[in-house]
Amino acid sequence: MLELLHIENIAVIEEADIQFHAGFNALTGETGAGKSIVIDAMGAVLGGRTSRELIRTGADRAFVSAVFSGVSADLPGLAANSITPDEDGNLLLQREISGDGKNACRVNGRPITVAQLRSIGGELLNIHGQHDGQQLLDEEQHGSYLDRFGRTGEALAAYQREYETMTDLRSQIRTLQMDEAEKARRMDSLRFQIDELERAELVPGEEEELEGRRALLRNGEKYLAALSGADFALSGDEEGGGALSCLREAETAVFSIRTLEDDLEELYKRLEAVRCEVFDLAEIVRERRAGFDFSPAELDALESRADQLYRLKKKYGPSVEDMLAYLEKCQGELDAIETAGDTLILLERKLQKAEKAVHTAGSALTKARKTAAKSLEQRIQKELQELDMRKIRFVIDISEKEPAADGCDAIRFLMSANVGEDLRPIAKIASGGELARIMLALKNVLAEQEAIGTLVFDEVDTGVSGRAAQKVAEKLAQVSRRKQVLCVTHLPQLAAMADTHFSVEKGERKGRTYTEVVQLDRERRKAELARITGGSKVTEALLESAGELLDEAETYRRSL
Repeated sequence: MLELLHIENIAVIEEADIQFHAGFNALTGETGAGKSIVIDAMGAVLGGRTSRELIRTGADRAFVSAVFSGVSADLPGLAANSITPDEDGNLLLQREISGDGKNACRVNGRPITVAQLRSIGGELLNIHGQHDGQQLLDEEQHGSYLDRFGRTGEALAAYQREYETMTDLRSQIRTLQMDEAEKARRMDSLRFQIDELERAELVPGEEEELEGRRALLRNGEKYLAALSGADFALSGDEEGGGALSCLREAETAVFSIRTLEDDLEELYKRLEAVRCEVFDLAEIVRERRAGFDFSPAELDALESRADQLYRLKKKYGPSVEDMLAYLEKCQGELDAIETAGDTLILLERKLQKAEKAVHTAGSALTKARKTAAKSLEQRIQKELQELDMRKIRFVIDISEKEPAADGCDAIRFLMSANVGEDLRPIAKIASGGELARIMLALKNVLAEQEAIGTLVFDEVDTGVSGRAAQKVAEKLAQVSRRKQVLCVTHLPQLAAMADTHFSVEKGERKGRTYTEVVQLDRERRKAELARITGGSKVTEALLESAGELLDEAETYRRSL
């Protein structure tokens, strides 16, 4: 149950705390006062879509929080996100919306994503908007309503697994069933590409090795000159000289006095070590110089190979490894086409089995839906009678259709508004008021199947008046004995039937528009009901009538 809704800087609401109660809660107010903004705030804290335009002008952020009580730790959304209510069964949902479009969401203080908030919020509260009744006009939605009521999720999932297998096999068969001319063209193309790549004799990693060797050969003269200079500096020539010769002379000179002092012994050892290191360096330089074979023919060959790889990469991939992978793919496709006849036979056999499995799973789903349809028809018919629609016949028509992702059934809600008239699709004959009541009946029946504790109706009374309005009020009162009901309404019958009545009032303060939500006592309820009934002019007769309406509503609630 929703205990407390806290709102900051949402549209015209600067700040509001609404303490909801069990049973039937009604919100009334002038058009434009901000009643629907309260509903928008609820949607936001439940993870619904929002925009920066929702933030109050002049504020840099908006904030909404909601406290729910009596929350079961077994809810799938909570379990999936490893969240549990506190020890008293309370759950705190929070959402902050920044001007830059960023969101900060928390549940019991734990940060979560908007998607996680949505999955949790959808199990706590259900909002029936002003235009939800229009969904009944979309026959594609009728199957989902029936599946929700009949809890056919397991049968539907089993069918969809078989259907996915069947469609995948059909796709594979279509790919192989190309005409002979197209097949010949494709095979020629594949053979040419395979031959070109195989003749190239590609080797993984050869590009890096080729580039390194090519760079060296391009700079061959510079390379040799540098090594020759280093060799002369280290080893000298036939006439002597070089660093190595000088170091050897220095070492020999110090050798004769090395025993005179300890420091001279250390100096000698260091000279000896330096000479040995320079000797090693000289050998390395000499070997590199002797081992370098500069051949213009080799450079030409490398340039030719690099050009070949460049042309192949433009056609088959950005690297040698990618080209080899493409070669493997072409070989596999060519093999598949060449053996397509055998593969087709195998796939067609699998398809026959898959089609039978789809038919079997579809039949099981249809059976479950037909069983659920009979029960739903009876429940809806009973609900409609209680909503003063006794002459309406409501039938769920299930006919066969080609297998699709949602099953093999075309599901339509049909109705007859008057005695003697044929059943026809709801979209063709239902009025706005009838749509609202049928949707209310459907929501009520579905809510009984679900663990959601709070139902919100945003102007469910659209198109309803008079006796029908009274029946809708009574139905909401009945529902509120099992679930918490929050209702935004313009009808006095619904407002009077509420256990708790809130008024949404707009005003001005310091040149700014603000909205506040006030819980009404009996006297203020009478005044509000009189305003709803008679407009701006509230007379004693209207106040007396409002009092009688409240008394009648209280008497009815006591009878439940």
